[in-house]
Amino acid sequence: MKNENSLLAQLIKAFKILPGVGEKSAQRMAFYLLENNREGGTKLSKLLTNAMENIRNCASCRNLTEDIYCDICSDTKRDNSTLCIVESPTDVIAIENSGSFKGKYYVLMGRLSPIDGVNPADLGIPKLIEDINANDIKEVIIATSPTIEGDATSFYIKDQITKENIIISRIAYGVPMGGELEYVDNTTLSRAIQGRREIEK
Repeated sequence: MKNENSLLAQLIKAFKILPGVGEKSAQRMAFYLLENNREGGTKLSKLLTNAMENIRNCASCRNLTEDIYCDICSDTKRDNSTLCIVESPTDVIAIENSGSFKGKYYVLMGRLSPIDGVNPADLGIPKLIEDINANDIKEVIIATSPTIEGDATSFYIKDQITKENIIISRIAYGVPMGGELEYVDNTTLSRAIQGRREIEK
């Protein structure tokens, strides 16, 4: 676009801040709203402004919420003795959608990465350890991603938990349901073998 300072050029550039959105995708989004759905675009802009101003981190678990405490932390029916540590709010949504966990969460908002300057304090790990020591938590489930940084984060948190009589577990990674072994990559298959468990009789 010739005039990079024009409003249209700035709109297209603004869409490019989204992950996975390049020049062409940004153009399609901008032109779609301008040509076909200005009402939707106006509503989107108002919602974005409202969200940016009012959505914050939960005072307890660091998940995203517009209140002081998120819905999960405010739910008295949740199991306070089990804590699941995840990297991001999207991880919370994924686990909640599975319906397999009824405890509380702690959201790190990232993972340890010395190269990128991400240290334990940036992830709220000191506060996490304080919360574990101060509350009657019986099990900590570490659900960080199966990457070098995710593993490093997991090991670091495990080493920081010194309180006795706490079960510390790591979620299993392995072969997906319905998957054929011949199509599974070596790393995933290796983790599946290492994370094997006994078949109940």
